[in-house]
Order: sequence, then structure tokens, then C-alpha cells
Amino acid sequence: LRETHSSAAVPRPAVAAADRVRLAERARELASAMSTQDHSQRETGADMMNKPQIIEHARKAVTQTVYETRWVPCSARFVVLGSPPRGTGLIQIYNLSRGEFSLLHEAEKPSPLKCGTFGASSLAERRLATGDFTGKLNIWDLENLAAPVFAAQAHAGLLNCIDGVGGLKGSGAPEIVTGGKDGSVKVWDPRQADGPVASMEPKPGDVARDCWAVAFGDSHSASDRVVAAGYDNGDVKLLDLRAGKVSWETNVQNGVCGLQFDRQDIEMNKLVVTTLESRYRLYDMRTHHPTFGYSMLSQEAHESTVWGVSHLPQNRDVFMTCGGNGSLELWKYAYPAARRVKDRDGHEKGVLGSVSKLQKTTISTQPISSFDWSADKEGLCVMGVLDQTFRVALVTKLSKV
Repeated sequence: LRETHSSAAVPRPAVAAADRVRLAERARELASAMSTQDHSQRETGADMMNKPQIIEHARKAVTQTVYETRWVPCSARFVVLGSPPRGTGLIQIYNLSRGEFSLLHEAEKPSPLKCGTFGASSLAERRLATGDFTGKLNIWDLENLAAPVFAAQAHAGLLNCIDGVGGLKGSGAPEIVTGGKDGSVKVWDPRQADGPVASMEPKPGDVARDCWAVAFGDSHSASDRVVAAGYDNGDVKLLDLRAGKVSWETNVQNGVCGLQFDRQDIEMNKLVVTTLESRYRLYDMRTHHPTFGYSMLSQEAHESTVWGVSHLPQNRDVFMTCGGNGSLELWKYAYPAARRVKDRDGHEKGVLGSVSKLQKTTISTQPISSFDWSADKEGLCVMGVLDQTFRVALVTKLSKV
């Protein structure tokens, strides 16, 4: 046995020349793959640096439910509307300075405040119009919140939504549109306190559907103006205020949570409608086909209810959507080579472009109830969240998209 173990080791078999060639080729392939992966990672990193980023600048936890946040025009102040636990309403005016919030004014009101807008006010006055849970429309002077300068019982029940035009933007008279739980949509002139100047009511005998969203558009002259309204059953209606009739209507199959034209003060261009079931629709409003209506694209978003949409004031093709899961998604619309074509009957039909998601971030686990861009500082935004907070954020590199 000792002699057997001390014998010479068995020599390893020689590697064939063909095997050596295959091993060398495999090594070169691995090296090439690693180089490609490293280059791809560098490109991905560069793309990430060039894309817009959504950065939370400051946040504040409060004791009330926050339903609405709006920038005061041409200032670093913003308004927060909501309801404390005791079921009243609260108007708060905050100032933003060096990443800190300071409370300037506060006023408690009898009923919870649901929505607000500065759209019908001039820059000199900067008056805030609000709607509350009892259906009242009030207009407030921010320097004196003790009593409204205009008051009307707009709806029977909750006043869900509001928009304004003719003050900061848009031609023609200053007007406010409201939508309520009673199913009606009403247009108000703050200079006339005796009643609405136009209204769209449910037909007698019909079940009244909640109006969840309203928006002004097409206000490019003193006589042209439309109102878009969205309802809980998915109906979307376009009221032509010049003609005094509903000029177009459709159904988007899910409840309409929010809608907005890309600009109020130009000829109708695009309309974004956000809905339940993780989806929004974008309509090209420049071309109306007699059979198919306005061309539309449908886009999945947020993996939850899309609560609202807000177009960037400095670029109408960029917009933010707000999710029920606490997420923000930034989108950009790209126009097609030709915006309309003729069908075989000679009618013009709109051609849709495409949307691309520029960025996404999640800031909370609760829905984002309101969102407002600053018209004075590109990328600055304020939002209310149903986790009893409001936040100010910055979106970078918007001028490069």
C-alpha cells in the first residue's frame, strides 16, 4: 500500500486545440456582454439625470381633512381648504419661505369647505370663490375673512366642484361654474347676485347623477366659452354657453373624478378626463366628426383611481395626474404629423398623438385630493393629501422636456 500511494501522480489529459478555441470565444463573449451592460447602465444613469424629478420641498401635518389647495396668484402664499374633526369648515392662508410654512390667516366657517378657485377674480383683488358641503357658493376677500363679499345657495346638497374664468385668464365676463350632488351645473356672474346666468339641470323624471368635475374652456373671445362637466356614472357633457345648449356628450364607462382643458383662454385644444379604475382619457377638441365625435386616446395610470389632472401653466402639453394610491405621474403629449384627416365621406376626423410618462413618484399611501401648479414659478406645486397633510414640491427640468 505504501508503494502504491508513493507512486507518481496520474498526469492530467491535455486540452484539445478545438476546446481552447471555444474557451477563448466564450471569454470574449462574456467580456463583450459585461461591457455592453456597463454601457447600458451608464446610459440609464444619464437618462435618469436628464429626466424631470419630483422633489418634495416641504410638508405639514394638520388636524383637518384637506380638500383643496390653491396658490394665491403672484405670491408665495397658498390657501388650504378643509374640515376639522368637529365638522366645520376652515380657510387657512400660508406663506412659504425658505422651506418653512407660516400661517398668516385662519377662519373657521359653519360648513366644511370642499373646493375653491381664483379663476374669476382679477389680479388686483385676488378673491377666492369656495363651495361647501351645504351647497353654498361664497367669494372671500383674503384680507377680511369675517364675511363673504358674495354668497348664493348654489345647490341642494354638497357642492362638489368649482372653476372660474374671465379674471386671471380668458376673455369675456368673469364667471364661476359649480357642480353639485343634485346633478345640476350652474354658471354664476359675481356681479349678479340674483341667480345663475346659465344652468344645466337633469331632465324631469331622470335620476340626478352627482356632478364630480367641471371646467371652463374655449374662452378665447368675449362671446365664446364652454363648460365641460363630468358625472359619477361616466357621462361627460360639453355646454356651449354661446349657443345655450349641450353641444357634445359621451360616456367614459367609469365615474369622472376630474377634467381640465389644457388652456382656458385659447380655442379648444385638448381635454383630459380622469376616472375611476386607473385610467384617463385625452380628447383632441379641435376636430369634431359628425359620427364619431372627438378623437380620443385612453391611458392606464396609477394602478388606482385617477383623482385629478393639472396642466403645467408654462407648457400646455405637460400635465400631472394624481392617484388614489398617493402617487403623482407626470405626462407629456406629443402631436401627430397631421392633426386631422378626411374619411371616405369627406368629413374631417381628428388624429391623436401619443402620451409618454416622464416621471412617477409616490408621496403617501392616501389619495392626493388636490393639486395646483404655480403660474409664477415653473415646477412649483402645492397639493393636499387625505392623510391630513399638505405638501409643496418642485419638479425639475421641465423647460427641457
